[in-house]
Amino acid sequence: MNSTTDKRRTLLIVEDDPALQKQMRWAFDACDTVVADDRESAINQLRKHEPAVVTMDLGLPPAPDDVSEGFRLLREILALAPDTKVIVLTGQHDRENAVKAVGLGAYDFFAKPFEPELLNLTIDRAFRMHDLQKENARLAALEGSPLSGLLTRDPGMLKICRTIEKLASASVTVALLGESGTGKEILARALHALSPRARERFVAINCAAIPDTLLESELFGYEKGAFTGAVKQTLGRIETAHGGTLFLDEIGDLPMALQAKLLRFLQERRIERIGGREEIAVDVRIVCATHRDLKAQIQTGQFREDLYYRLAEIVVQIPPLREREGDATLLAHAFAQRFARDNGRRTPMLADDALSAIEAHGWPGNVRELENCIKRAVIMADGDCITAADLGLQPPDDELEHLNLRAVREQAERNAVLKVIARTNGNIARAAEILGISRPSLYDLLGRFGLKKENVS
Repeated sequence: MNSTTDKRRTLLIVEDDPALQKQMRWAFDACDTVVADDRESAINQLRKHEPAVVTMDLGLPPAPDDVSEGFRLLREILALAPDTKVIVLTGQHDRENAVKAVGLGAYDFFAKPFEPELLNLTIDRAFRMHDLQKENARLAALEGSPLSGLLTRDPGMLKICRTIEKLASASVTVALLGESGTGKEILARALHALSPRARERFVAINCAAIPDTLLESELFGYEKGAFTGAVKQTLGRIETAHGGTLFLDEIGDLPMALQAKLLRFLQERRIERIGGREEIAVDVRIVCATHRDLKAQIQTGQFREDLYYRLAEIVVQIPPLREREGDATLLAHAFAQRFARDNGRRTPMLADDALSAIEAHGWPGNVRELENCIKRAVIMADGDCITAADLGLQPPDDELEHLNLRAVREQAERNAVLKVIARTNGNIARAAEILGISRPSLYDLLGRFGLKKENVS
């Protein structure tokens, strides 16, 4: 059975008439109903119960005949919980305010007096819409980024994907910073593929892989006879990328002499081939990447500060694999499927100790190291199961059975209480309101977590 339909749902009823409150609670007994009779209590109930659907009257105390308090509450609900479906109850001839409420983000409106059965249908549709949107968001996260070649469900990496999409059409140089093997070239290719330059070439050069004596000619090209062995005119990578994107990988390894020449190109957008006298205009987008700390290199005189600010108009910091929640096991499954297919084998299962070992390993080589590890295990493993031993990794002590939800929940609650107590400077009343619990409950939590009550007020 679908999990979204076999559990009771929470409905918040905001109504200052006690008789109508009672009638609505009785009419909507299929839901777990909570009530509030003014804006402040409604916000407290919203924080405490996180209802998927809210019904609210626009006329609320202290001025029930005025809709300003109701509209204020509507704005606050949608600001605190944008996915909440708010159904506004209005007077029979109050269509103007109903339309305004929908314009502000209300899910629907219903005129008083209402037929409980009809309102029940609207509430049920609102719950279903909330469930569908929640499921769609979950599936989108599981599918990862739309960027080709990048598989992730980590919120930080998904945010970087959105950033890449925004930067793709912008005329700025982008610096991708992160450890080796984190996917910098994949993101650089995505910047190009999503940009107006996608029809032209994406040209990559690794500044660390080419000897210093050859790097200048690789970048800028040369004329025939410029040096011994220059038997014909040869275009450099910059010129080859005209109209497209030039990816300068490991830019932190660029020699100082070439840094000056690259800076001049970035300023003038013109190059001279080695041995040539003609200036050639080049229209190219520059994307660079490095695993080095460029600012530290600036301090030690290894990298030009003026070049850094030309190259790093926008900086995207890519987190290492060990900081991407859940990505190591997600990628491990994907790599196992791919390499099994490539080698004509059945897709092996990753044993629990293998998954635990993958989660615990630091992956200093990041995705590249994980990819090689899984590839080796798929080829070398006996049978259809990959163990930690096949991966060459040591499984941690905290196996799957030790991941107790109660302990995880308690740690999360402790962290939340500590954060809110610090934010409110020890104000128990305010902290309890933000946390959506009563003051006695907060005192109980403080006692359970061993936090001294005398330190808070």
